[in-house]
Amino acid sequence: MLRVLLNLMHRPAVRSGLSRGAHGQIRNPRFVSFLAQNNRKTLDTDFHDTVLRGRRLARQALYLIIGAGCTWVVVESARALSTF
Repeated sequence: MLRVLLNLMHRPAVRSGLSRGAHGQIRNPRFVSFLAQNNRKTLDTDFHDTVLRGRRLARQALYLIIGAGCTWVVVESARALSTF
């Protein structure tokens, strides 16, 4: 269980060659020019960014739920010890 939590909180130092441009969206200029030169379908990066944003919000919600659960256990333990 501890290994799963550590893997969730691990953030890689380098984000696989992705660069954050001035427009705020993640793009790799070499890859985009490759797609433009080969007449491929355009890549929908907005959907990818939305998925990443959703994962980040889900991870933050998980941290909030874990924190609330730990707080509840501490409060209930304190109440139980105060009755004795």
